[in-house]
Amino acid sequence: MRESTVDFANDSALVGVPPKGPGDARPAQATSRALPLVIDLDGTLLNTDLLAECALAFVRRHPLGLFQILFWCLRGRAFLKRRLAERVQLDTSLLPLNVAVMDYATREKAAGRPIYLATAADFLLAQAISERCGFFDGVMASDGNINLKGRHKLEALRRAFPGGFAYAGDSRADMVIWKHAAEVVLVGSASWTSRTARLFTQPTLAFPRRSRLRALIKCARPHQWAKNVLVFAPAILSGEIRHPDVVLATGLAFVALSLVASATYIINDLWDVMDDRRHWSKCRRPIASGALPIPAAVVIAPALLGSGLLFGLLAGPIAGLVLLCYVALTLSYSFALKRIPMIDVTMLAGLFTLRLVLGAVSAEVVASPWLLAFSMLLFTSLCFAKRYVEITRSTLARNTSTIASRGYQINDHALVFAMGVSAGTACIVVMMFYIIFDAFHQAVFVHPPWLWAFPLVLYLWLARIWLLATRGQLDDDPVAFAVHDKPSLLLGTVMLAAFLMACLGGPALFG
Repeated sequence: MRESTVDFANDSALVGVPPKGPGDARPAQATSRALPLVIDLDGTLLNTDLLAECALAFVRRHPLGLFQILFWCLRGRAFLKRRLAERVQLDTSLLPLNVAVMDYATREKAAGRPIYLATAADFLLAQAISERCGFFDGVMASDGNINLKGRHKLEALRRAFPGGFAYAGDSRADMVIWKHAAEVVLVGSASWTSRTARLFTQPTLAFPRRSRLRALIKCARPHQWAKNVLVFAPAILSGEIRHPDVVLATGLAFVALSLVASATYIINDLWDVMDDRRHWSKCRRPIASGALPIPAAVVIAPALLGSGLLFGLLAGPIAGLVLLCYVALTLSYSFALKRIPMIDVTMLAGLFTLRLVLGAVSAEVVASPWLLAFSMLLFTSLCFAKRYVEITRSTLARNTSTIASRGYQINDHALVFAMGVSAGTACIVVMMFYIIFDAFHQAVFVHPPWLWAFPLVLYLWLARIWLLATRGQLDDDPVAFAVHDKPSLLLGTVMLAAFLMACLGGPALFG
């Protein structure tokens, strides 16, 4: 059988037949580009796992389909993969490819080397990936009866290439194949796999493994924890922050909210993975890009969520209840409400305000109605700015009428701009009313006139946010943008200084 004309269309013909090649010894042929290069798919050519992708897409479309998946599992992994491949319309053009492996295979193909794809993924999806790449001479994959993995894959490869082959893989399951391959290519293998493989062979080539920990941290978005500082606001404004028990309770609430928020970020990225891959910037998120595997995210998200709820209960039973409400509203937003115009922005602003409520119940103080109204209006303005940027970049730049996974259309940008600026103006007015009618009666403020710096600074900052938004220079998230924007940090420092002057005492204003 000539290697360049092997027919892989019917894998069942290749699996389960006694090997025609040599025994268990490795082929004696010298390493050469004449040997066909066989490339694995999941975790090697792709920075993701097709079974996890299909299962996630199926559950997203049919939430109760999880039970059906469990039933299919009883019939074997090959059967499960075929059923999912038949029922899920997976856009393989969006799946993240390993660019380094792609470049390597392209160079080898240009040098005249036969290139083949051998994977435990279902043939229906493997064939689509092969056509997308355009350089494979054949495809071997699971066929619904046999899961082409480990020893099954080895038997198929030895029958197809009795003269030897080079194999590029990434997992422990590939170990048995590497033992019999003439050339070994390690692709992003775990430390244990890499060390074990080197015990019986010297890899021809090794592609480095991307840091999973770094991807997890990025997916958890710890920089977004800056938003959770809002839980301290009620205790600070009421003066109760001086008591150690209040500091402990609000600190626990902060930790709880941060863990829960990170869990919901991961869940959101899992649910929206295909939509994120269509987005101009979200396609670089860890799950969308394949830096964080879907199975790892599925395990980590519940762990973070459970830990956060536990810390919330330590802050107090009511705080735990508020945290549960936060989780329910956040998941409702991620799964459905963010696709409803105006409701999505209101929900986001409400989640910010719920942080203040959590801080109030943790410190056992009454949150000022002025503070809650101010929060709703301020974050409504910022959320509209976020939507405005998404509309102008995702819609106008790509000549489409709607935003992926959103309910907004191209003609909505003017309304979104008007609503956002109006909400920002209203929040400044509410801030002024708070200073006039409430702040001067708070015992926490020694020199309340210093608070008049707040409306001015807030106006300058919101004006900058919307100016940059209209110029297309604003990041997707205005709050995250402010953390790294030097003028925003300067304005924040001025506001902090004015607050300290008002609380601790400073030069008297207005005589």
